[in-house]
Amino acid sequence: MGLFDAFRRRRRSGRTAGVAGKAAKSDSEDIAHLDEWAAQRRGVEAFVEPATRITETTVVLIAHDGEWTRRRIGSLDAAQKFGHERAMPVYEVSKVGYPQRMRDYTERQRIMQRRRRRQEDS
Repeated sequence: MGLFDAFRRRRRSGRTAGVAGKAAKSDSEDIAHLDEWAAQRRGVEAFVEPATRITETTVVLIAHDGEWTRRRIGSLDAAQKFGHERAMPVYEVSKVGYPQRMRDYTERQRIMQRRRRRQEDS
């Protein structure tokens, strides 16, 4: 037995293992959330995150101001179909990365959360 053999895992017949026992495909709740979220915001774009050994394929919807949400999606093809049906651009994160507005929004949220904590503590 090699030093790292204990950490290696075998892939299951082409599918990634479900996270926390969930199925590998997105379900109607995920799609309904994405639809509702996108309908309430403007300038929404989809960014597909590939499946890893830990997570399933996901799609991140990012609005014009950087606000975002993430949900499971069955595959890259499913994400492209989702975007096409809604006239929404779809990008692969592994090729284009995340837009700066998403990082800026996340940082603004952290700053606001710290301020709230300070106010609660005082």
